[in-house]
Amino acid sequence: MTSIASTPRPEVPGVDDDALQRCADEPIAVPGAIQPHGALLAVTEPDLAVVASAGAADVLGTQPASLADVLAPADLDRLRAGLAGDLTELNPLRVTVAGSELDLVVHRADGLLVTEWEPLAGAEQAGAAWHRRLPRVLQRLSAAGTLEELTATLARDVRALTGFDRVMVYRFDPEWNGEVVAEDRRADLEPFLGLRYPASDIPAQARALYATNWLRLIPDATYRPVPLEPGANPVTGRPLDLSAAVLRSVSPVHLEYLANMGVVASMSVSLVDRGRLWGLIACHSYSGPHRPSYADRVAAEFLGRTASLLLHTTVEAGEQGRVVAVAQRQAELVAALGRTPRAPAQALTGGTPTALDLLPAAGAAVRLDGRLHLLGSTPPADRVPGLVAALLAQGRPATDALGTLVPAAADVADTASGLLAVEVGGGRGDFLAWFRPETPREVTWGGNPHTPKTVETGTGPRLSPRRSFAAWRETVRGTAAPWHQHEIAAARALAAHLTESALQRATEDDRLAAALQRTLLLEALPEVPGVALAVRYRPSAADVVGGDWYDLVPLPSSRLAIVLGDVAGHGLAAASVTAQLRHALRAHLLRDRGPAAALQGLGEVIAALLPGELATAVVAELDPGTGDVAVASAGHLPVLHATVDGVRLLGEGRGPALGLLDEVDYAETRFRLAGPDRLLLYSDGLVERRDVPLPDRLDALCAAAAAGSEPDALLDDVLAALDPPDTDDVTLVGLGRT
Repeated sequence: MTSIASTPRPEVPGVDDDALQRCADEPIAVPGAIQPHGALLAVTEPDLAVVASAGAADVLGTQPASLADVLAPADLDRLRAGLAGDLTELNPLRVTVAGSELDLVVHRADGLLVTEWEPLAGAEQAGAAWHRRLPRVLQRLSAAGTLEELTATLARDVRALTGFDRVMVYRFDPEWNGEVVAEDRRADLEPFLGLRYPASDIPAQARALYATNWLRLIPDATYRPVPLEPGANPVTGRPLDLSAAVLRSVSPVHLEYLANMGVVASMSVSLVDRGRLWGLIACHSYSGPHRPSYADRVAAEFLGRTASLLLHTTVEAGEQGRVVAVAQRQAELVAALGRTPRAPAQALTGGTPTALDLLPAAGAAVRLDGRLHLLGSTPPADRVPGLVAALLAQGRPATDALGTLVPAAADVADTASGLLAVEVGGGRGDFLAWFRPETPREVTWGGNPHTPKTVETGTGPRLSPRRSFAAWRETVRGTAAPWHQHEIAAARALAAHLTESALQRATEDDRLAAALQRTLLLEALPEVPGVALAVRYRPSAADVVGGDWYDLVPLPSSRLAIVLGDVAGHGLAAASVTAQLRHALRAHLLRDRGPAAALQGLGEVIAALLPGELATAVVAELDPGTGDVAVASAGHLPVLHATVDGVRLLGEGRGPALGLLDEVDYAETRFRLAGPDRLLLYSDGLVERRDVPLPDRLDALCAAAAAGSEPDALLDDVLAALDPPDTDDVTLVGLGRT
């Protein structure tokens, strides 16, 4: 049968929510019962008095009050000696009770010593010959060059050891669905290799138990549970925790599941990769009950633990070729960035290889300095930043099912079912991203995973496992080829290199900008007869060079031009533009046609040579002999004029900022500067604060200024009163007639 699905994770349609919750809450660690192939005695220490038991009469022939009632003195002494040390070295303790040999296994739980007694009679044994071959078995496992070889060897040797009809290696995917990746079976059995099983087959709490208890055995899936008596632990008052018990009774739902599959006996060994459950070795018997001996089970667990240690290196070895190829391309990209450190976007998009070549992907996006560059097949440019932001907001760098994670991305599945994105530091929202298109694929499940059933019980509804395990195929849509860890690591490493390079460039740019800006500052103020001048320049404490500049230019007509300007932006780019504007404005001022004409000429320079740049500037021309002043402003803050009658801000003669319009006719405002009058030109760093409206700051400026004060004192008074923040450059120029 075939179906079409949009994601690889089966849902559970039409199932009562209460049934799902009951399945999740089933007390599998405290079932209150054991399987009947052994006995369990929970005892106190050090007296070894029995406080709870199950199956003792059937297995031991008596219901003892103490372990001393069933153990020979020599066995009791060996037990006590072993209890003082590591219990794993004690297990199993071979004892004889009523003429029968048993394996005694102990562990501690809930303040009690839990002892489990398993008769040797009836246990299948591989024999000493197999155990002598164990070194060769381990050699075959360690010699496996691929994951396929490792798992196939594991399935074959575990089956040879345990004698089950079928042994499978079962691997979990990221959504906890399982796939049979290796199998060794009786010749007449139908193959299960390649079949997948939904996550609901092994609930989360069962997976958690597999991660801590490596082996679980069910010798006869038709067993009747033997209840633990009393049901409550007398030490805690709660059911005894049997999660580490060999004989622990299993969920009735799981027994029903095995019955539906025709399995009479089963055993599983966990496979754990670096602390995370990777999969299981699943063993099935169809021909009847089957109980491998304790020694053989320990050997099987040992093989599982050995394979677990080999998983990571074996997977890496299988991917080594791909890892090396990605590392090679990463090195080539880093080298290209080193050759053109000031054009990283060009290095990643215009050379060979490009960012797209770093990983197997159909498209890539490079956003640096706020500019987006697309390569290959990608979603539309206006969608890319939003998709990347949505993925990163989920706290994960990659997905192979973006439409599932971000529903708004479902319409771009043809280009972006898979997305890997990493941020590039710098605070501009820069990133690197790679896209993989939807790859429809056929998945074969062991039975229809969408049709679990609910059954009513005396305590409410519960899930009932499906009865059909016939191959059921579906076409999965909306997913791309998964991203590998080495691919994510390579992307992160490239982004980290870009971030570090950007920081180095920024530091170098700031150093160069500061050096350039120092060349723009006057070493000394010109001496102009009849004029008192003062300047204050305070750079930003953030060590970020701004675009402030000032100038004092004696003109051929004996007038003096006072200039204060501010270029938009910070850093080296702003400093270089500042230098060009300062020199261009000087040239136009020296034509001696007035401040308005000079600003108009500067605007033409920006339009022709520096398109896209913005700046403000104010020019005041003073005739020292008469006190006549002409002021023109290109978008700059108003000049302050302090007189004996008060303080005013000159808003007249103010035109648009430089660079906004190609052609502007600036106007001038004219007035006369009397003896005690003072002029103050200033940059926005003096009056702009985020927490105070600009009009209020300008009022404070007017209140701090007074006519008659010497320009030096005036600037000090203004700075003290306004106390501007140190987040921006602050420039003031004051003048008066003497």
